[in-house]
Amino acid sequence: MRSYLFIVFFTTYYMTGFCQSENIKIIKDQRIDGLVSKQSVVIPPATSPQLSGYRIQLFFDNDRKLLDEARSKFISLYPKIDTYVIYNAPNYFLKVGDFRTMLEAERIKSTLFREFPTCFITKELINLPRIDQD
Repeated sequence: MRSYLFIVFFTTYYMTGFCQSENIKIIKDQRIDGLVSKQSVVIPPATSPQLSGYRIQLFFDNDRKLLDEARSKFISLYPKIDTYVIYNAPNYFLKVGDFRTMLEAERIKSTLFREFPTCFITKELINLPRIDQD
């Protein structure tokens, strides 16, 4: 038993002395430092919190000019409702509003149906609705 303890003590003492006397040189690619600094960058939180709600899709087309015309027509009718242009290749989508309930979206959709007969309601993440919205 004493010889076993002596061997363990001697090995531990020898290894600690051996490790302290050696210099360790790390050889690495310099791009690693760039990746580490990129990962350590603090990403600020989202400025506008999102919640589950509804938007009305008014128009979609692969021609941006037609979409911009429809958007300006909508803004002239409803300046207080936000518009969103989303590009999902090959089409542009025009979505409007940040409605928390389906009933709010249906109320606006019924007034839009004369000008935009192909509009429909989609469920997605929305921004907090504007306070000045009628």
